[in-house]
Amino acid sequence: MKSRPWLAAVAIITGLSLLSGCGTKDKANSVTAVGSTALQPLVQKAGTDYQHVHPETNITVQGGGSGTGLGQVESGAVNIGNSDIFAQEKPGVTASKLKDHQVAVVGVVPVVNEKNGVKNLSEEQLQRIFTGKVKNWKEVGGHNVPIIVINRSQGSGTRKTFESKILHGQEAVKSQEQDSNGTVKKIVANTPGTISYLSLPYLSTDVQPVKINHVVANYHNITTNKWQLWSYEHMYTSKKPTEKTQKFIDYILSPATQQNLVRKAGYVSVHDMKVYATADGQIHQKQPKKGVK
Repeated sequence: MKSRPWLAAVAIITGLSLLSGCGTKDKANSVTAVGSTALQPLVQKAGTDYQHVHPETNITVQGGGSGTGLGQVESGAVNIGNSDIFAQEKPGVTASKLKDHQVAVVGVVPVVNEKNGVKNLSEEQLQRIFTGKVKNWKEVGGHNVPIIVINRSQGSGTRKTFESKILHGQEAVKSQEQDSNGTVKKIVANTPGTISYLSLPYLSTDVQPVKINHVVANYHNITTNKWQLWSYEHMYTSKKPTEKTQKFIDYILSPATQQNLVRKAGYVSVHDMKVYATADGQIHQKQPKKGVK
């Protein structure tokens, strides 16, 4: 049989076209979210639940920190950038290019190894520990154990929240840094003398939570700002997110998801907050809705 090169060429071109079409279709049905490890468990659970109802949509969730999420969504590499901080707080990110979806509130709680002998610290004591001025737990009512500070990495939104509310511009002591809530919890649980801080959904009996000025980090105290270590969980998108992306975010913000998933996962529903925060760090009382006493 005579060879027909033009048929082979047509077959190759057709195959490439089909592959291209499949790739475009897959991309149109995919939503990728990257960033905050504090928000990651919630988005992963929401993605799994959402896919049960909408199996045609593929939800991919990865960590990496708030800075990574903001940078990647601004560049267009992902659909959603998960962040614990406002985009305005991240140098190099143009917040005006992004759309902010505040889907939850997360508390941040100091945690220590249970062998340290401390369950409460004043804000000043906490500040002095993280700036290196207090070096032994006996100085703040604990056991005679050297203090080991475990900080979060520079790109962490959780670190930004903690330092803005506790250090107030002072420089943190040089210490080991970790970019994951999960890793921090393991280190603190297994290393006497350690102190760090976690997003509240990661809190477990493995570590000892610390009260601040005898105030407990719980749901009610966060909603009223009595517990001041909290931040919004932002899902940033482009100004015009894809239809699949917007539907997924709408699902997370729906009253049913806020009640049945957000609260049960250890976050605070945005609908329950009695106060609101602005990008400049100011806290304001919410005005009651008309007709509601």
